[in-house]
Amino acid sequence: MAGIHITDIEAAINFWREKKPSPDGVTLAPELRALAEVYALLIFYHEDEADEKGFPPAAYAAWKAWYDTTPDTPCIAICSTSQGDADCKGCGRTFEEVQHWPAMTPAEKRQTWRRITLEGDAWRFNKYSERAAEGPGEPPASA
Repeated sequence: MAGIHITDIEAAINFWREKKPSPDGVTLAPELRALAEVYALLIFYHEDEADEKGFPPAAYAAWKAWYDTTPDTPCIAICSTSQGDADCKGCGRTFEEVQHWPAMTPAEKRQTWRRITLEGDAWRFNKYSERAAEGPGEPPASA
């Protein structure tokens, strides 16, 4: 099962805080409240991921709305897996991830984004950063 990392939940919370700010500094929008419950449980249990399948529907819908604003693929159109590499030099994904990307769930895609961002050695993060959807010098949406 794919997990949704706490940093993605934080990014979704910040997305909704900007999109639907509290009218009185106390009241939270329903999307924020749903995400805050998941976030609080992660903190309480010292976890850094929540299983995608066990996500409450309202929290998942709020997270998915944020996810839909992020670049879908890390591809920069320099795919070395087509030349036989096990890992793409351009985006950092494995051959299997490139091949199965369309069938992967949002959480599986975000896990891949997180891994390649933490590794930071794919060309999309250095040599060819201008090709990245988020533009040169801009980090990918919360890895």
